[in-house]
Amino acid sequence: MYKLLIADDEAEIRHGLGNYFPWSELGFEVDGFAQNGLEALEYIGCHSVDVLLCDVMMPVMTGIEVAEYLHRQKTSPRIVFLSAHRDFDAACRAMEFGVRSYILKPTRYQELKDTFTTLKEAMDQEAQTALSPEPEQTDGPSFPLQEGASDPIILRIMRYIDGNCSEATLEGSALAVRMNPTYVSKYFKQKTGINFSEYLNDVRMSKAAGMLESSDCRTYEVSEAVGYQNPKNFTRSFKRRFGKTPREFRQGLGL
Repeated sequence: MYKLLIADDEAEIRHGLGNYFPWSELGFEVDGFAQNGLEALEYIGCHSVDVLLCDVMMPVMTGIEVAEYLHRQKTSPRIVFLSAHRDFDAACRAMEFGVRSYILKPTRYQELKDTFTTLKEAMDQEAQTALSPEPEQTDGPSFPLQEGASDPIILRIMRYIDGNCSEATLEGSALAVRMNPTYVSKYFKQKTGINFSEYLNDVRMSKAAGMLESSDCRTYEVSEAVGYQNPKNFTRSFKRRFGKTPREFRQGLGL
């Protein structure tokens, strides 16, 4: 079930949408409610939310402001807007922030059903992509991971790190799996037994060792290639990982 947050300043609408629409039949579960944009952001900051069904015009923070904030933070769940007015400008701004679904009030059952059916199909497709075979692990981590490493979400995070080693971040991984960064950090530790930062650094060191072994790149070039802007910091991390400096590592290989 995908987790859904409903945000609307009208209690009657929140109650109606939350209790009288067959969400479970479409693969969704109402996880919480918010009566304004700020409450929605606070909820998303503390919970794993897959979809936000959000009114455009709300007090404290509007739906547009919520979408813009989440877009800038790169932690946005899928967003579906509700609006009592056909506002072309608002729709255009919403698209700038990644919002692709815009439902007019009063909400029609069939429109709501069609929108969320299409949304679920798209999200299912993304999940299936995460289950595709893993890339080769020649530059993988040195330590064994708990069996939770076979979890589809963890696999997607690992794939993101492997493909974006030099610039990978917790926020970037959260965007890749459409979750909150704080939740991703806890989830990763729970499933793998290690911290996200530990895993990221070990992948970087493993890739650095591979580059030192198979290329004639200089230390500062290897450092930049794996995400270290300061070669001294890179050398310290490398020595902690392998017990040797990059130069000593190469000498030990006879290169």
